[in-house]
Amino acid sequence: MTPDSFNLNFLSPEVLRPEIQAFASGFPITLLHAGVTLLLLLIGATVYSLLTPYKEIHQIREGNSAAAVAFGGVIIGLAIPLAASMAASTSLRDIVLWGGATIVLQLFVFRLVDFLLAGLPNRINEGEVSAAVLLVSAKLAAALVLAAAVAA
Repeated sequence: MTPDSFNLNFLSPEVLRPEIQAFASGFPITLLHAGVTLLLLLIGATVYSLLTPYKEIHQIREGNSAAAVAFGGVIIGLAIPLAASMAASTSLRDIVLWGGATIVLQLFVFRLVDFLLAGLPNRINEGEVSAAVLLVSAKLAAALVLAAAVAA
């Protein structure tokens, strides 16, 4: 082997393929957008857990499967419209604006669903998984409708 076989000049930016250049410039932005969206998700889940009369995290730690199903549905229900808002956004400002708006709307819809299905939160508190599944289904349906509205 000659020393020429170890020539790494093909890695210089002038020679890199456009796809690699696009990835190199876009990947940090992707990480930033995903990080901000995950932070919004964490904020939304925290606010939800603070607004509910039942302390889901405490119940989950005590082994309440219904509370785990319900809170897992809340996290997914918040993530769906956040993902749609991130996909529809063109800047970090858009992600924060639309993400914040979807969290507020989702939290309102979650409370509305809890109100309309009045007995279910109490049944979840008592550990009834079937009530949690129904409540999660209603919340996920609302999340999908909101996500479609954001993407439209």
